[in-house]
Amino acid sequence: MKRPWKDVSVPLRDGMIHWPGDPECHIKRVNRMEDGAVCNLTHLSLSAHTGTHMDAPRHFVADGKTMEQMPLEAVIGRCRVFEFDCEDQITADDLKKIKLMPGQRVLFKTRNSTFSWGLKEFDKHFVSIRQDAAQYLVEQKVMTVGVDYLSIGGYEKDGVETHQIMLGAGMWVIEGLNLADIKPGYYELICLPLKIEGADGAPCRVVLR
Repeated sequence: MKRPWKDVSVPLRDGMIHWPGDPECHIKRVNRMEDGAVCNLTHLSLSAHTGTHMDAPRHFVADGKTMEQMPLEAVIGRCRVFEFDCEDQITADDLKKIKLMPGQRVLFKTRNSTFSWGLKEFDKHFVSIRQDAAQYLVEQKVMTVGVDYLSIGGYEKDGVETHQIMLGAGMWVIEGLNLADIKPGYYELICLPLKIEGADGAPCRVVLR
């Protein structure tokens, strides 16, 4: 039996939840066939860090690589999904309990997938990666890390530090996943961000099999 691909991206929609202070997501149909237009045409206005997206090192590193410089091997290939039952942050001690390998692609599933994405407002208390865990990921030479809400770092703690540590080491980051229907284990990963020249991030669609 052929294994189906599972989409773990969140849909882009007008007015969707976004990081406080970032531009809101606006999606508007500007040409409508029902109004007599020859075709339908949609206008998009959004931050590069809307919904399911990737961070390039340039997001927090002044001379870091930008999205079009991302090696495709960072987002295509075997990955492993780990699940953490924590209410606050993923710590270095949590990561030391699992097997991480150099060059690995890892996705972290937490309560965010079932709780945070179900809220109508931005969840300021989502599970994030503490800065000691970020440093441990760098020491283990992990290539790509994915998380199931809008940031690897917390809203009121470690937000800047976690980004600086991971992106400063050249790690590629996927944010805004929804792993609610994904069990821990090994998967094939395809994540293709928009190829935006000079960008510090880009929306993407992510599938697992």
